[in-house]
Amino acid sequence: MKKFLAVSALTGAMIFNTAAAAPSVERETVNQVALLQSLTLGYFDGSITVKELKKLGDTGIGTFDGFNGELIMFDGVVYRANQNCEINVVDNKVTIPFANVTFFDKDFSIHLGSISNKNALEARLNELVNQRGRNCFYVVKLTGDFNEILVRSEAGQKKPYPTLVQALQANQQERTFKKVSGTLVGLYCPAEMSSLNSVGWHFHFVTSDKKFGGHVLELSLSSGEAQFDKTENFAMRLPSDGDFNSLNLAEDLREDIQKAEQDRRQ
Repeated sequence: MKKFLAVSALTGAMIFNTAAAAPSVERETVNQVALLQSLTLGYFDGSITVKELKKLGDTGIGTFDGFNGELIMFDGVVYRANQNCEINVVDNKVTIPFANVTFFDKDFSIHLGSISNKNALEARLNELVNQRGRNCFYVVKLTGDFNEILVRSEAGQKKPYPTLVQALQANQQERTFKKVSGTLVGLYCPAEMSSLNSVGWHFHFVTSDKKFGGHVLELSLSSGEAQFDKTENFAMRLPSDGDFNSLNLAEDLREDIQKAEQDRRQ
């Protein structure tokens, strides 16, 4: 049994039990499975299937049961970047311990020219976020040509699970692709999400031929188009098993999250 926590920028917070009548899914909502903090502490058990995830959105990012690769979802298809950063379409029965998805409806778009690195891309996207409301959520789909992009993924873990940082230090695999086209899916979380997720941008990538991808560590963009879905609402599904409820989610995990998001293995 799972709990369903719905939080709206307009209406406050409500808690639902999925055994009762579940609330209908609204398109203008970022739906989150568990917390990045629970994943950081090593809670890698899947609590929702890919089939169920597709009912919550058609675009987003996450990972798989056992922290087995990077999840990239767009146009309603769930892809996995495996430990070699190779892409495959995922079966509906596979389970997920953490993800953020929404039904993507383009609110605005921009053309992007040459951008030298990931920090510069985030700065450009943040200009638009600050203009349109930095305390909302944004999902971006950036389709373009990349001079170079560095991605990572990882092998699945077995119980007893390590922490997220320990798993990445032991298993993170990185690949650099040059002169490649593809789609970058990104999520922006506002500052009020600091205890539930990572504040700012988080990017995953799939090449246009759907062969390679992963979590983005660095990039250089030649040109592309970025489409944005601005969303005011947030909802979260929480596991209810004993392992999840024994986690110390009051622990300050900002340093570990930053390492997991940005560190290269070398």
